[in-house]
Amino acid sequence: MRRIRFGDVLSVLFFALLAYLLINKSTREVYLNLNSSHPYIMGFLKVGILATFGEILSTRIVNGKYKMLVGLPYRFVVWGLLGIVFVAVFELFGSGTKVLLDKNLLPYAESTRTFFQAFYTSVLMNLIFAPTFMALHRITDAYIDLSQGKIRNMLKIELNTVLEHIDWKTFVSFVLGKTIPFFWIPAHTVTFLLPSTYRVLVAALLSVALGVLLSLRKKAKA
Repeated sequence: MRRIRFGDVLSVLFFALLAYLLINKSTREVYLNLNSSHPYIMGFLKVGILATFGEILSTRIVNGKYKMLVGLPYRFVVWGLLGIVFVAVFELFGSGTKVLLDKNLLPYAESTRTFFQAFYTSVLMNLIFAPTFMALHRITDAYIDLSQGKIRNMLKIELNTVLEHIDWKTFVSFVLGKTIPFFWIPAHTVTFLLPSTYRVLVAALLSVALGVLLSLRKKAKA
């Protein structure tokens, strides 16, 4: 029988609390107001907290225990900055796709326009933006790993060393070739069917879900 750790209980409580805050009317309105008045700050916090937590949870699944990630503060900051980018990118592709449909530059059926707008937004964003973002994140992670999470070491590492450290073959064949068409495009289609105030939050939760799924897959193979 697998041992349930105290961290597992905290993880369940964390997601239960998050669900409660979104379901409860008063706390949901606070979230919506903060999201509207401070979108970039909220984007930083949502993605920074959830995506970093997702990495910790993935480590727990693979290794059977929780452990401090190398360069955890830097990973949080990188995710947070990416969260700020996501806020702008989601609006950019959402609005841009709407214009393309308005000008009949993409095929769709009027009766299913809402679905097609979400689908095209997901496809365009994941084909145009996602590969660049994913590659950049691989590079930042490599800097953190190679430096052992120490800023003085990061400054000494050459870019060529970082690029050689990354498994680009797996990145292209699996991350781009499989997770984008089979996970991210369908998942983000659903995301863009939601109100805009929830999209970045759901995207962060989806990154946690994918990390868990990939960790379970890795664990099963091991």
